[in-house]
Amino acid sequence: MIKFLTKGLLRDRSRSLFPVLVITLTVALVVFAIGFMRGTMNSLFLDTAVILTGHEKIVTRAYNEESQLMPNDLALLDVGQLIDDLNQDYPDFFWSPRITFAGLLDAPDEDRETRSQGPVIAFGIDFLSDGSRQVEIWELERSIVSGNLPENRDDALISSKLANQLNISAGESVTFIGSTMDNALTTYNFNVSGTFNLRKGQTDKQMMLVDLSGAREALDMDSAASAIYGFTHSLYYDDEVAVALRTDYNNIKSESIVQRLRNEQSEETLSYMNGWNMISKKEQESLTNQRTNGLNDNKMYNNAEEWGELSVEDPGIFSPFMLALRDGNQMGTMVDISGAMLAIMGGIFLVVVMVVLWNMGLMNGLRRYGEVGLRLAMGESKGQVYRSMISEAVIIGLTGTVIGTGIGLALTYYVQENGIDYTKGIEALSNSSMVMPNIFYAQVTPDLFYIGFIPGVLATVFGTMLAGRAIYKREMAQLFKELET
Repeated sequence: MIKFLTKGLLRDRSRSLFPVLVITLTVALVVFAIGFMRGTMNSLFLDTAVILTGHEKIVTRAYNEESQLMPNDLALLDVGQLIDDLNQDYPDFFWSPRITFAGLLDAPDEDRETRSQGPVIAFGIDFLSDGSRQVEIWELERSIVSGNLPENRDDALISSKLANQLNISAGESVTFIGSTMDNALTTYNFNVSGTFNLRKGQTDKQMMLVDLSGAREALDMDSAASAIYGFTHSLYYDDEVAVALRTDYNNIKSESIVQRLRNEQSEETLSYMNGWNMISKKEQESLTNQRTNGLNDNKMYNNAEEWGELSVEDPGIFSPFMLALRDGNQMGTMVDISGAMLAIMGGIFLVVVMVVLWNMGLMNGLRRYGEVGLRLAMGESKGQVYRSMISEAVIIGLTGTVIGTGIGLALTYYVQENGIDYTKGIEALSNSSMVMPNIFYAQVTPDLFYIGFIPGVLATVFGTMLAGRAIYKREMAQLFKELET
């Protein structure tokens, strides 16, 4: 029967070609639109994740409370072991340490006297390790304005905005002036290997990027890091997965470390507290006041009460603590809103498309009254006619859907790989503080392989079914009368 119907559709191209074309174009549009909407939202999340939050971020509990101050004296220690554990326990993510620090950048003249100075916010990221994906996720290869990427520990990338402000060019040397992990004064010379422009508003206005090893040398942070950032291998953020991982880590891994730190009084315990190594129990009695007074000077926290259960006497505040992207500043609201918007927009789009294809199937069926009357006159039953119409609709719907899905996936994949450049539009927001990408990417997800079948087949078949029912319920005499007219 299918063979017979297919031959009939091929012979009568006027009846089959137009519906197939409409379904193909509509399904392709559905697949691409949904893929592009998801990719656009992920582009926004990824930029925020790369610069601020990661898909997952691990810091000490103390650092998290004072993160705006970049308190590297509260940083993670023994980072190498932590990352090894993370790679083993959570292999669906890749993990990379980062040091965030701020200070003054000095550009000397030919006589090594200060030519210009300005504030700088710097990131120590892992440029040089084998297998590092930092250049990829920062999109630095296309963001370079002049010079080259860092090739050794002392190389630095300066944002073009900061370079123009301080009149710095690639190939020059600059001096970073700031504080070490132990709050001692430090000066460190970096070679400017290149300048860059992320094209994300004012995000990189005062930004400098250096290799992690250079940051550790400058700040005396051997084996330490401000945070560990985790990203999915696909670079697409899944909030449900991220929240589940964060909850698991904090309830099992982090809490176990907290309890060990609280219960043990040993050199191993104290090694989690920077600068508190190799001290006796008696010396611990003066530890609280020393720590508190030192931090009071920086207005970080004043007393144990601010921490609730975690006080300055409690080594648990130095344990690692995981945050998902949604835990960043107002990001939870953004994640929830984006999810709702995608669901609403996708739903509306599907409904509109289904109505269009349903109407097409209905009208195509109603226009065939004459054909139906002729077939009945030749001896076919109403049931046979009805079933053949439905079968034809299924063939037409499947053909258009398969072709449309293929076209939609191809378009989505192309935009996923190459993106759509909105540089001119983003430049109009140059005074905005938002982290905005200048290139938006689509996202190929598993559901795109089948979502087009909802409007492509179901809507088409449903419309034909309604038309067929209208024909089926008419009296034979009425159908013959419509045949005559």
